[in-house]
Amino acid sequence: MYDVAIIGAGPAGASAALFTAKAGKKTLVIDSDQSITKRAWIENHYGVKEIAGPDLIEIGKQQAAHFGAELVQDKVTDIRKTGDGFDIQTEKGTYSAKHVILATGLWTDLAEKIGLKTKPATEPRIKTIIETDGQGRTNIPGLWAAGTVAGVSVHTIITAGDGAKVAINLISELNGERYVDHDILTPKE
Repeated sequence: MYDVAIIGAGPAGASAALFTAKAGKKTLVIDSDQSITKRAWIENHYGVKEIAGPDLIEIGKQQAAHFGAELVQDKVTDIRKTGDGFDIQTEKGTYSAKHVILATGLWTDLAEKIGLKTKPATEPRIKTIIETDGQGRTNIPGLWAAGTVAGVSVHTIITAGDGAKVAINLISELNGERYVDHDILTPKE
């Protein structure tokens, strides 16, 4: 049983995984390799002069894995509520997690299939998003949404930030107190 399963390893999903794994939560990332970021050239991501989308995704996945997130290449076909969390059905198997973050970018078909409330989107070329509260919670307790699928701008800096925000909120809920992750630069001798 994972503490958190994240569906999607684009900027929102990998960013969420980086935070949950670094916070010591047993984290699974299931990615179908369909991120629109794979087609992007990025020159507007703070702290990065320029980067190809596939490279940004790969670095994000490596960062999450560095802190212990387990990454699986597979496609989620269903999510079912269980007594203590969720069963996540993929094309290749089943996983269990206490909480799930959907970071599926443009795709809401899974969300609609499992009964998440959706609404019309405001971002150009995006028709539908998952309805969330300000923290990233959906209408099904334990299911969260982050990034473009949750209604934020498709820009990688924004979706990555939203993934981090939702992860921090989830970690805070699990811990029972506000979670903060600040590393401190130590001077070299």
